Amino acid sequence: MPVKSAEPPPGASGIPASFSDNEYPMYLLVHVGLRQGAYGALHWNICRCVAGKKEVSGGLSAPLPLLLIWSHPSLMSFLEIFAGCNIMAKEYSGSPKHHQLESKRKRLTWILGVSGLCILFYILGAWQNTTPAPSNQSEVYSRVGCDVGSPAAGDGHSSSSSLSSASLDFESHHQVEINNSGGTQSFPPCDMSYSEYTPCQDPSRDYAWYDNIPHKELSIEKAVQNWIQVEGERFRFPGGGTMFPRGADAYIDDINELIPLTGGTIRTAIDTGCGVASWGAYLLKRDILAMSFAPRDTHEAQVQFALERGVPAMIGILASQRMPYPARAFDMAHCSRCLIPWNAYDGLYLLEVDRVLRPGGYWILSGPPVRWKKYWRGWERTQEDLKQEQDAIEDVAMRLCWKKVIEKGDLAVWQKPINHIGCVESRKLIKTPHICKSDNPDTAWYRDMETCITPLPDVRDSEEVAGGALEKWPKRAFSIPPRISSGSLPGITAQNFQEDNELWKDRVAHYKQIIRGLHQGRYRNVMDMNAYLGGFAAALLKYHVWVMNVIPANSNQDTLGVIYERGFIGTYHDWCEAFSTYPRTYDLIHASNVFSIYQDRCDITHILLEIDRILRPEGTAIFRDTVEVLVKIQSITDGMRWNSQIMDHESGPFNPEKILVAVKSYWTGEANPKPH
Repeated sequence: MPVKSAEPPPGASGIPASFSDNEYPMYLLVHVGLRQGAYGALHWNICRCVAGKKEVSGGLSAPLPLLLIWSHPSLMSFLEIFAGCNIMAKEYSGSPKHHQLESKRKRLTWILGVSGLCILFYILGAWQNTTPAPSNQSEVYSRVGCDVGSPAAGDGHSSSSSLSSASLDFESHHQVEINNSGGTQSFPPCDMSYSEYTPCQDPSRDYAWYDNIPHKELSIEKAVQNWIQVEGERFRFPGGGTMFPRGADAYIDDINELIPLTGGTIRTAIDTGCGVASWGAYLLKRDILAMSFAPRDTHEAQVQFALERGVPAMIGILASQRMPYPARAFDMAHCSRCLIPWNAYDGLYLLEVDRVLRPGGYWILSGPPVRWKKYWRGWERTQEDLKQEQDAIEDVAMRLCWKKVIEKGDLAVWQKPINHIGCVESRKLIKTPHICKSDNPDTAWYRDMETCITPLPDVRDSEEVAGGALEKWPKRAFSIPPRISSGSLPGITAQNFQEDNELWKDRVAHYKQIIRGLHQGRYRNVMDMNAYLGGFAAALLKYHVWVMNVIPANSNQDTLGVIYERGFIGTYHDWCEAFSTYPRTYDLIHASNVFSIYQDRCDITHILLEIDRILRPEGTAIFRDTVEVLVKIQSITDGMRWNSQIMDHESGPFNPEKILVAVKSYWTGEANPKPH
């Protein structure tokens, strides 16, 4: 029967202030509660009792009413208990009789005995459920067999996998309804017509495996331009391009003679019509991070070549909607024979470049129509046509208030003004394009382009940089971004920014312990599906990786502009839709609280299948979320042939947020049967 206690006598914390001659103080450990915890471990609940001599229900004879004070479900400090005993003993002014001494000695022996047993069993339970940290990536998840018919390939769980048998199991204790396709299910492989070959590892700026991108068209079509060459089982990228046959390095040196590429002033760039992204690839060694941007056209898989080389890139096209980037994002924009009609539609595409360029940013153009007097025959166009195009581009740039810095050789460079004081004044004479009246220039997801100039933030004088000046790289990465220091983002302060940096520093240090390949060069292309302030990317700076920072389009706070001000790159995206990239293009995907955002908006199974599509075989996904969400995610990834394990938060087991680390298994589909 349960023990019921009467109301405690008056005194501090219910402890009697004094005792009579026949009532003596005694502090006993009288209850040891054994319960089954979420880990399957034996935890001991320890009760502290204050007692005097009294009969209580259940037939137990004990002094005075019991006051049960339940401890945390871990071992209580015995020093606190015995310190309390000593204090109360000093407060007691009576003297026990001689025949009570033996009784007290026995009770003290009993207390020490129970205390010893509590400590022993607690340590035993903790030891039995201690899971050592894996020493390397292969110890966490081993490669499954490539044979689809084998048990390892079929169910996604290799018998040799060293996943801990003591994985956290919350299934029976936590239930929640999340929008997904149902219970655990297996997902059959797509038809082989939707796939190509199984990717190999070793991303490199200069080489890529042919089996990863089985497209030889460019090596034939662009043979004389040194875009790409086939050497045995690999592609080689000599660094050439249509307008830089001497190589990207020499071409970038030419640009550096015209504008300052060194010194950290220029950090972010966008390359429209990037080809195989050699320009962006060779900028990396100069600490310039370029977003290479190209459509899937007759050249086939340009962006896939870029990502296979470990270069940031996205599938995209300039059409009628804004590029998925915030205003004032890039320090430099580039077009090398990208064949975009810059002068068409009232300069609509140059207006979009102006929107995403930072104040004082540069636009570089090479190829038609620049230097048309030399190349017009090779371009198979008339001199009049090319002259008219260049004059039209010059006119649009002038109306945008851009200044032409220089035209030298095959290059022409314009610069955007640092503020719009002069540009606003010029609207008295230049009526079009006018200054936009839109409320938020950062809005870019499914937003149509406008034939107007995106306004810059107000300034007090003509020498002030609109929106705030930036520190030079690399100091820029950890300086307070102007969007935060100016108060443009409600609820985000400089202190929040610093705390977020420290938070991700600790988290990445923890990831280094549980994902050994992080600091060993195993990963190159990384995606953060919910990047917030870019803290994850900042914490990864010391590793040889780049991060695609994604801000969900429906986020309460649009922080992508902050990420660009820090010198990182990213994009807006709605995870209820497919991401603009090719299959198997990212090595590590990080998702912090993504599914809590989307669980009521779309089927989370579809989101996980999209992650599976863009993650490389044996690539890693890290999910951070509540237990309920992670349990659902794990049940779905089990059907996708992934190996996964729920782990404790880096701060310890008592944090309600947990971490799910999952590895996409390595398997191949069956070839389509040949028709008879």
